[in-house]
Amino acid sequence: MLDSAYAKYDFLSLGTPVMHHHHLDQWQHDHTFGQNHKRSGESRTLIVVGLTLAMMVWEITAGVIYGSMALLADGLHMGSHAVALGIAAFAYAYARKQATNDRFSFGTGKVNALGGFTGAILLAVFALYMVIESVGRFIQPVEISFNGAIFVAFIGLVVNGVSAWILGEAGHDHHYGHDHDHDHSHHHDHNRRAAYLHVLADALTSVLAIVALLAGKYAGWGWMDPAMGIVGAILVTRWSWQLLKETSTVLLDHQHQSMENAIKQAVENDDARVSDLHVWSIGPNIYAAIVSIVAHEPESPMAYKRHIQAHCSSLVHITVEILPCEEDQSAGLALAPHR
Repeated sequence: MLDSAYAKYDFLSLGTPVMHHHHLDQWQHDHTFGQNHKRSGESRTLIVVGLTLAMMVWEITAGVIYGSMALLADGLHMGSHAVALGIAAFAYAYARKQATNDRFSFGTGKVNALGGFTGAILLAVFALYMVIESVGRFIQPVEISFNGAIFVAFIGLVVNGVSAWILGEAGHDHHYGHDHDHDHSHHHDHNRRAAYLHVLADALTSVLAIVALLAGKYAGWGWMDPAMGIVGAILVTRWSWQLLKETSTVLLDHQHQSMENAIKQAVENDDARVSDLHVWSIGPNIYAAIVSIVAHEPESPMAYKRHIQAHCSSLVHITVEILPCEEDQSAGLALAPHR
């Protein structure tokens, strides 16, 4: 591998190769793709971690004192979610600090999806725990001190609502590239979305806890407390499954269908055809592509790159392979390999 020069061969009449030396700077680029900048989700997640830990201590203590399963489940939820939010915060920091590490071929953008995937798994674990504890309360009901439990649940709902607002839609990061022709779901910061779903799940369990406690206090429906725990678990499981699907497609290099179509529209004409195409996500709203083009009279790779990026600005790394048509090869046309 050459460090500061590359070899380009011209063929003289006698077929003797002549090597020219050039500096590579103008052909090289880094692979950070904006991942070295601090994302808004990182600082927001740290704020929410602090709020979640404080509320966790209060709700668990109150749940034990007042005997409320719904309140205790909400507090334990917050504790486990604090761990999940901590993982999300770590993923942000790791991706940013390692962005310039050349051991990551396409940068550290996928750390974002990995953090989201981990958060989705934890959500599913928390939902299972809620079901187990709620079933236990059906079998062995406990006496609940409703007034204190309702008060703490309301405070928990306020804290969860504020946390969800902090991690919500306001304050999107400026994307490295942006296309208007593909799905909005692909613009998501999966790590931030996982953190958002965790606090949203907490807000949901707070609401369900309040409903269960009010029903128990005024209607005598003690069974509502564990029942709401099961309802909450079902909804959290659904959110977890959706996030697992979104993040796994990124981690497994799922093809981006709409961008494939856009690339073909940018390249193909009466002469050129796309023979092989790979498009995959390498970070939040940034993609890479390998495009093989067959043509009788091909343009230069740089020309094809310009055509593609005019249609897909979120493609930050494009490799173009030019394949001469077999008819041209059989006719004995000598085409030098492009480097």
